[in-house]
Order: sequence, then structure tokens, then C-alpha cells
Amino acid sequence: MLDGSARFLNALALLGISALLTFAFIDQVVFFDLPCPLCILQRLGFALAGFGFVLNLMWGARPGHYALSILASVAGATAAGRQVLLHIVPGSGSYGQPLFGLHFYTWAFIAFTMIIIWCALLLAIDRQFLPRGKASPGHQNAGSAAHSVAPARKLIVVFPVAFFALLVGLNALSTFLECSTGICPADPSHYELLR
Repeated sequence: MLDGSARFLNALALLGISALLTFAFIDQVVFFDLPCPLCILQRLGFALAGFGFVLNLMWGARPGHYALSILASVAGATAAGRQVLLHIVPGSGSYGQPLFGLHFYTWAFIAFTMIIIWCALLLAIDRQFLPRGKASPGHQNAGSAAHSVAPARKLIVVFPVAFFALLVGLNALSTFLECSTGICPADPSHYELLR
């Protein structure tokens, strides 16, 4: 698999994480479903996992970047698993409305597990770690072909990174509005700074 394919798969993963953050943010703004402290930790886990893919897109694939995404996903899955266990006993209640029969924290646990598997599969593509210009003999491109691909490569990098950065910024702002400079409420009903 060529470096361009690995770049595309990293961009796809980043767009998937951005889609999750977008959905959570829309649910928060449109339906006024404010995130609890464990939900905020899960969003932080998605942001850090996405940052590993950003590093791969901006500076090239490195095992350390994938390790960041995996460790962030393990931390996020731990927060999501904790929330699942809080509400697993019948009659113990739940937090938020279910989506297709599962609550957001259950979907988050599934998503973190999928990110870990995705990173493991991407780590198996060893050709992405070759130094630049070290393509196999059958995959060397002419100079003119490389120039025609450059704008598409830039788009594959710039759009997912910019969209992800916007979402992380919006989520950080909403967390600041909700929690102010103190401890986030266990069952938030309003934004502390907008009271």
C-alpha cells in the first residue's frame, strides 16, 4: 500500500471522529442535551485520538502517532465503559436519550474500540513508514504525475484537519461555558457562564 493510500485512510479516520464530535455537538446545541463530566472525558478522548491522525496527515505516518490515538482511545473507552457500568443495572436510570436502542456512551465505547482496531490495521501497512522517495521499483511516478496529484493531496489533508480543529475548538468553548472554571456539574442543566 502506498503512502497516498495510508494518507487517505488516516483522513478517513479523522473525518469519522469529526462526524462523531459533530453529532454530539449538534445534540448538545439543538436538543440541549448537555454533556456530563464522563461525556466530556469521552469527547476529550476523541479529540486526542483524532490528534494522532492529524499528526500523521501533517508530518507523515509514525508509530508514535498511532500510539497516541490508541492510548487516547483506551482512555476514552475506559470513561465510556465506566458510564455503561453505572447504568447497566435495570432501574438505575440512564443519561441522555438512546439512539437506535443504545445510549451515546455505549456508541462511544464501540467507536473507541473501532479506532483501536483501525490503528492496528494501519500499523500493519509498513510501506507508509519508508522514507520519502523510497517507493518500490514498480511504483515510481514521473515528475509530472506527482505535480498533478499535489492539489488533491493538499485537499485530503487540509479539509479534515481544519474541520476537526473547528470541532475541537467548539467543544472546548462549550465545555468552558458549561463548567466555567470550576468542577463540571454531575447532571448539568444549564451553562454556568450564561446564567
